[in-house]
Amino acid sequence: MKEAVSVVFVVDDDSSVREAIASLLKSVGLCVETFETAQQFLQSKRLEVPGCAVLDVRLPGLSGLDLQRQLAVHDITLPIIFITGYGDIPMSVSAMKAGALEFLTKPFRDQDLLDAIQQALERDRTARRHRMEITKLRERFDSLTSREREVMGLVVAGLLNKQMAGKLGTSEITIKIHRGQVMKKMGAGSLAELVRMTEKLGIPVAKD
Repeated sequence: MKEAVSVVFVVDDDSSVREAIASLLKSVGLCVETFETAQQFLQSKRLEVPGCAVLDVRLPGLSGLDLQRQLAVHDITLPIIFITGYGDIPMSVSAMKAGALEFLTKPFRDQDLLDAIQQALERDRTARRHRMEITKLRERFDSLTSREREVMGLVVAGLLNKQMAGKLGTSEITIKIHRGQVMKKMGAGSLAELVRMTEKLGIPVAKD
């Protein structure tokens, strides 16, 4: 079986709605998994691929809004599109404030749903790329020795080798060696790139 490029999870207790949405999405080449309840969705094993969830607001047991909160509690950052036949402004505002991408009231246009899903999938792809980049940067940073981390902090703060040597009580030659190791291990081709890496990792810059 060919691995799915992305998956759309549809959670709706109305079988006719589930089938209609699944048929629509499959017709444009999207992979779909459907669930009758939020509990079924939470218990399912999901592929580590870009995805999004199309949730009915009113579900038996956990509601769509409850499921949105559960995903947040478990740090599952899946873009959510809400659909409902009973939508009201407060409910919509609550869903959007909690991070929902879209809130569609039944009956909605097929194209509106498809547009929202494509936007959601692209958002998830971007978020996954960002998380992967941060994970790789963190692994590189963790490979640095404590002294190399000190040197990295001073390098991005803009200190010269001579200044770093005085601050750390060592020689300029030793600083050059550490600096070279930092650049190599972090995979940075320039000081500007190393600074951007530090910013992405959220590492505070040392003060002179």
